[in-house]
Amino acid sequence: MSGARLALHGLLLAVVIGVQHQLLPGSCNFELGTCGYTSDPEYGSWSMNEEGHLITVDSASLNDQVQAVLVSPLLDQERWSCVRLVYQITGGGSLQLHLRPEGDNFDYPLWTASRASDSWIIASVDLANTTTRYQILLGGRPERGSGNSVAIFEIHIVPGYCMECNFEEHHLCGYSNSWNPNVNWYVGGTVAREPESNLLVNHANKKQRSYYMYVDSVYAKHFQEVAKLTSPMTTVPIAGCLSFYYNRDQEIGNIFSVFTRDQLGHYEEIWRPGVYTTSGWTQVSVDIKAPHPLELVFEVAFNSARGGYVAIDDISFSPEFCHTDTEPTFDPSIANCDFENGLCLYHQERTESKLWSIVSVKPNAYGTGDHTTGTGRFLVANTRFTLQPGYVGRLHGPLLPGNHKYCLRFYYLLHGFRKADNALFLYIYDENNVAQEKVWSLTDSSRAVWTEVEITYMKPMFSKVVFVSICKNFWECGLAAIDDITVSLGDCRMTAGSLPGQCDFEGGLCGYTQDKREDKADWLRIRGHTPTSFTGPRGDHTTGASSCTSRRPSCVQVTRPDC
Repeated sequence: MSGARLALHGLLLAVVIGVQHQLLPGSCNFELGTCGYTSDPEYGSWSMNEEGHLITVDSASLNDQVQAVLVSPLLDQERWSCVRLVYQITGGGSLQLHLRPEGDNFDYPLWTASRASDSWIIASVDLANTTTRYQILLGGRPERGSGNSVAIFEIHIVPGYCMECNFEEHHLCGYSNSWNPNVNWYVGGTVAREPESNLLVNHANKKQRSYYMYVDSVYAKHFQEVAKLTSPMTTVPIAGCLSFYYNRDQEIGNIFSVFTRDQLGHYEEIWRPGVYTTSGWTQVSVDIKAPHPLELVFEVAFNSARGGYVAIDDISFSPEFCHTDTEPTFDPSIANCDFENGLCLYHQERTESKLWSIVSVKPNAYGTGDHTTGTGRFLVANTRFTLQPGYVGRLHGPLLPGNHKYCLRFYYLLHGFRKADNALFLYIYDENNVAQEKVWSLTDSSRAVWTEVEITYMKPMFSKVVFVSICKNFWECGLAAIDDITVSLGDCRMTAGSLPGQCDFEGGLCGYTQDKREDKADWLRIRGHTPTSFTGPRGDHTTGASSCTSRRPSCVQVTRPDC
């Protein structure tokens, strides 16, 4: 967040005095105490600041500990709620928010931040509805060295979704303005500056003026001056109806649009008004399907200083779709298959019904088993059991709806190929069995290690994936195997949010720690095969050749992540 943007945000915090939403149990402003929050005794301690109402942890107070964990009282809130956290990281460090369900052995990571700032920052985290009681954990990890600290100013838990806002609260529900020297979103209402030519009346109560957000063209100096108001990033998958009110005046020209923006910065327009000017507040309802984290972006572009104004208010969300003809969210996992119980919804072409076979191989020092369990089943295309001099084997997946972005993951293994050029391809076919695109082909050399592939694709029509293996010469072909196909919505590069305790060891130990006191051996994070012959795997389980963790021959204990 830029300094100018922080200055504007600070100004809004200081100027706007609104009526707060109902605060749920677990909220705390740390004025008179910690509201039942306690420091986990297994870690360092958080301390109340004597000069102001905040709670902090700094590197000097941690001693030999890595972090301090603040634990909330046991909360019993069945409905959807939103945690709004006002925090600051000074110097170097990080802050994590975890959820600990009652009776569960793991803490579930929901949100993390590691960016230092010179001002307070608002974070918003959705808590999905649940019938299980839980605790909120806040882990502060200041880096070693002087001047590093993590501070929490207040914790507010309010009912509803984090993207919902009526702009009555002083922190504007975590919505932020992208600073522009000439046009910006401002707070309108009783105490804020009104548009010069039009004094809007809040739609909720015309007798008592209230608060809303607006942007005016009066200071626009260039063509296409753009103002953006951005919601907090969602932290859980959501699908339903987004609604809001808007008021628009266009004297010469402005363009008003609503977008979604994902973690990769990709925009998708979800709504644009059909009229240039409204006589009053108008309600809008838009269906949203968000299987991955995203932000709402309200964007207005002005053509000149006489482009009028746009105002918005009362943003709300419902898990029910706005329109009855909206297609319900479907489950793309119908295209998943580990081949343990057959081909699932995959099938071969009739003329090629014997080319793909499900096999099970007992792993040994010279060969590997299946990718799922090591002793299960996988799918193989080869000519060793046919009388043909060559073959073309096609494996068709189930049809999936169009206009969705899919992430396809699968594992392959090659053995005995002299030339791997035609060993394995991946195509996208339409519902008429016409190939639309070749999205992947094998360029690697033959090696008997399971290797992961990730493919992101999107088509406007119903489509399916087709695995193709080609052998032109019997003497040059070996085994081409695939296993553990999974399909999910969204881009493969998106952060899906790992499960508690989940780690592939590609970027480190993910918080796992070694027991240095009770045993005499250590786990080693290595790449490729183990240093001794006929021990361990030939490559790691994730990609086949990256990083994996093995151990020296001894009794080793691995502790749970310190999260």
